[in-house]
Amino acid sequence: MHDSLPAEPLSHGLKQRHLTMLGLGGVIGAGLFVGSGAGIAVAGPGIVVSYLIAGAIAMLVMRMLGEMSSAMPASGSFSVHAERALGRWAGFSVGWLYWFLLVVVLAVEATGAAKIANGWAPGVPQWAWVLIFMVVFTGANLAAVKNFGEFEFWFAALKIFAIVTFLVLGLLAVFGVLPDTSAVGLSNLTGQGGFLPAGWSGVVSGVLAVIFAFGGLEVVTIAAAESDDPARAVGRAVRSAVWRILFFYVGSMLVIVTLLPWTSMKPGQSPYVAVLDAIGIPYAGQIMNIVVFVALLSALNANLYGSSRMVFSLAERGEAPKGLLKVSGGGVPRRAVLASVAFGFISVLLNLKWPDSVFLYMLNAVGAVLLFVWALIAVSQLRLRRRIEREAPETLSLKMWAFPYLTWAALAAMAAVLVLMLFDDSARPQVLWSAGATAAVLLVAGVRELRTRRV
Repeated sequence: MHDSLPAEPLSHGLKQRHLTMLGLGGVIGAGLFVGSGAGIAVAGPGIVVSYLIAGAIAMLVMRMLGEMSSAMPASGSFSVHAERALGRWAGFSVGWLYWFLLVVVLAVEATGAAKIANGWAPGVPQWAWVLIFMVVFTGANLAAVKNFGEFEFWFAALKIFAIVTFLVLGLLAVFGVLPDTSAVGLSNLTGQGGFLPAGWSGVVSGVLAVIFAFGGLEVVTIAAAESDDPARAVGRAVRSAVWRILFFYVGSMLVIVTLLPWTSMKPGQSPYVAVLDAIGIPYAGQIMNIVVFVALLSALNANLYGSSRMVFSLAERGEAPKGLLKVSGGGVPRRAVLASVAFGFISVLLNLKWPDSVFLYMLNAVGAVLLFVWALIAVSQLRLRRRIEREAPETLSLKMWAFPYLTWAALAAMAAVLVLMLFDDSARPQVLWSAGATAAVLLVAGVRELRTRRV
């Protein structure tokens, strides 16, 4: 393509197995293991449909991202695509919004993991655990990209093993094959108010509760730029991730609502623990605690990586301080890592000191940002697909399905979710605060554009 990017100065230490596992593991987090309970409480067995809808939107976004990233791999991924498709303001805005999202969410993950560790070793205060995790993962991310890849590979492997084991045990219990179990039939799916006890509005509420659990898929397209063959690697990682994730999410929800009455679910309590307890697995709570702990550390590691590469890419394009461009001999953007960690630390301190005020506002300010980022990905893909077909059709190794209809359908679905969030009392502050944060970033982007034009 005529506006091709310079070669990335970053290391190419990530292998295909790292990317495939990153694509699978990046999205399997505490949102699934714990947060899914809130979704079941509002939608009942209809949560399966909620996950199908939310998963379909995430799959379409991932496919669009895969198409653009395999045609033009870059460590800034969708920020670079947005800049090419819509102009500098778009690349600047989506890059900084995503970076802000990652460093704020990083605090939630660090604090969540510290709470679990504090339960195991009460003698070590929560803040000390946070410090230990941040130091360990900062060290891993500063050393070499291969270290990040290995951490994520084994973290993801453990999470996938946990979900597959859960699915196997759950299916055996459904059919009454396990000791002391009898076949449950469909009574839990059709009893207690039927399959859709709260009607379609319950399914919609379920979508609002679970769609953000799919955030994290994007990191694989950022990481692809640091593999030996980015175009091929990202295509393979996207293809394998999309279907398996849907299988893990929808499959485990189906097992949960088939085995247990949905009315027994309590928000904040892991439905996975409830199922394992019900089928007589000893120490179920502790086993899931370990899995959730690993999921949180894995997400923390991936967010640290993703945020550092995003801010590095912004610096490359003159949208962030040039000082962040320094790369170590091993190809690691150390200053970008440290800048992201520094903001991560500030977020953690705010979370520990003012979890219900200052930090809550920050969390609300990124609450709906993921949807804004996804919407910009879709708009970028609409614009770039035509250009790639004209200028470099041979790079289209992974194509969006049913273009442009499914891209428009995904955009319409995201708009619908945002509108529904505005009418939901608990979700409204997130949309309003996120819209405010987005408007602030757009304002800065606009001022910079005007300055550039005057020069």
